[in-house]
Amino acid sequence: MTIERQAIGDTGEGRKNVMERSIESVATGLGNGVGWLAETGVLFGIFALLWVGFGVALVGSQGGLDAAWAWTRSLPLLLQGVVWLLFLPVMAGLWIWETTWPLALRLVLVLGVAGWNLLVLMPRALTVARP
Repeated sequence: MTIERQAIGDTGEGRKNVMERSIESVATGLGNGVGWLAETGVLFGIFALLWVGFGVALVGSQGGLDAAWAWTRSLPLLLQGVVWLLFLPVMAGLWIWETTWPLALRLVLVLGVAGWNLLVLMPRALTVARP
């Protein structure tokens, strides 16, 4: 057995150590779960609600968006990373909105990110052409 194989924990006999099996099980479970959420339209619904809330806050009370941005920024760095990872398109929209760029540019970019996000997550049943 070579040193490289020993360093990565591969015994060369097709066996994986406990850590590798654990990581593989968790990653597979998460991947399958996210895939199911996307196929059934649950992710589309979640992000549609988030974007509707974003739009309502934008029209009704922009202070709500400022408060959401401040709350996110006040979280510990690790939790900020988790929030950004889980809600990346909405967080990108919030970041764009909080910039000092011209209003028209911010609106176009936020609407573009929202549209792209919902288009990507749209369930296949809604995208299939019906006779």
